[in-house]
Amino acid sequence: MRTIFHLDLDTFFVSVERILDPSLKGKPVIVGGNPKYGRGVVAACSYEAREYGLHSAMSIRTAYRLCPHGVYINGTHGEYSRFSKAVKNILLQYAPVIEQASVDEFYMDFTGCKNIYGSLFAFASYLQREIWDKLSLPCSIGIGSNKTIAKIGSDCMKPKGITYIVAGMEKEFLAPMLVGTIPGVGKVTLKDLHSKGIYRISDITRLPQDYFAAAYGKYGIDIYRKANGEGSEYLMPLDGKWEQKSISHERTFADVTNKQILKERLFKLTGKVCQELRDKDWQASTIIIKLRYSDFKTLTRSKKVKPTDDDSIVFDVGWNMMIKALTRRVAVRLIGIGLSKFNEYSEQEELFEFEEIKRRKMLRAITRLRDKYGYEIIQFKPTP
Repeated sequence: MRTIFHLDLDTFFVSVERILDPSLKGKPVIVGGNPKYGRGVVAACSYEAREYGLHSAMSIRTAYRLCPHGVYINGTHGEYSRFSKAVKNILLQYAPVIEQASVDEFYMDFTGCKNIYGSLFAFASYLQREIWDKLSLPCSIGIGSNKTIAKIGSDCMKPKGITYIVAGMEKEFLAPMLVGTIPGVGKVTLKDLHSKGIYRISDITRLPQDYFAAAYGKYGIDIYRKANGEGSEYLMPLDGKWEQKSISHERTFADVTNKQILKERLFKLTGKVCQELRDKDWQASTIIIKLRYSDFKTLTRSKKVKPTDDDSIVFDVGWNMMIKALTRRVAVRLIGIGLSKFNEYSEQEELFEFEEIKRRKMLRAITRLRDKYGYEIIQFKPTP
């Protein structure tokens, strides 16, 4: 029987921002953008903000209407990566196998470690204190026989909670929970399940697996196995590997037809993705744009380039793809730009690339200033 920990850093972005600025403690903090500048979405919000009905992925405009006195900030992405690495370094001292699921989530396999650490519940509490004492970051931990159970467990007692699901009790533990609790059940599937009279996880387990296989294929079998507490390790083993595949930013509008507005917004989004790229000391060789019209028809385009982290190169390629994609006389609802196919940055001081080297150094200096003082400290505008 395996023993899996899922460690989730509570309101991670907000916690980091409060470390950087202690005056934010106790205030309703919303990370995701300034409501005065448009319709971004909430990336994270403090528990004080959640009391007003705010949650992740909510539009900034809606968040501001519910909580106008909140503190709205863009976020300091370079610091998030730095603190995430610091947490992982602590966990590496104790866990035989670690799989990083995202910047603020970690799975750990402690199978066979009970004789080393004794009570695993007590050891989870020790890990919490270690991370808090060294980094001032709160976290919640779920312990179970598979990744799905551990992840659901970590959500049960937030913040700073520990939930230990005893092996053999997984099905009973899940039974009263809403079906939306199952990782991987999105809005469309949830609506369809509700139309079938399925609201709680126990409603799934009362039906045969073949019912879900017929309705949803392999995805339905995965839902059924999770509902029965079996997890989905047969699809995704705990292998200790995690690799970020892309970096992207999007902007939603109240329907726009003015291309200059789209150009200016894409320019700003480009700056943010390149800022993140340089924070990680990466370069990207694929540039991706996303375009969604007001009727929700969505297009994506991509282009391979020589590895780069330069805003101007990424923007020129991205805007050129965007212009070619703007073929309909329909208002635009959303645009986005992303980067993928990463490699480590290495500066080659070649004789005939002096101007390029100067520009790279300038961009990294700007990156450091933005990381320290906020993205808005230095702003550029595209040429008309």
